[in-house]
Amino acid sequence: MAITKSAKKAHRASLKKRIFNVRRKRVLADTTKEVRKAIGTDVKQAETSLSAAYKAIDKAAKTGVIKKNAASRKKSRLAKAIARAKA
Repeated sequence: MAITKSAKKAHRASLKKRIFNVRRKRVLADTTKEVRKAIGTDVKQAETSLSAAYKAIDKAAKTGVIKKNAASRKKSRLAKAIARAKA
């Protein structure tokens, strides 16, 4: 457990940041899952929800929840899956 005053403050800050990071990661997973599910049933719906997934991925990368290359990989794989479903 934190002993010094600054360590206690850093611990409080990390707990607050954790809430935002978990929320950001949950939104990322939910939107990605939504796109994947829509690919199996309705490709048009998947295309419309793809922009929401891109937004969630970009925000997660911007805040450091995931890395930049991981974000581009996720976006690429989603777009590729939609293209495969169309063909």
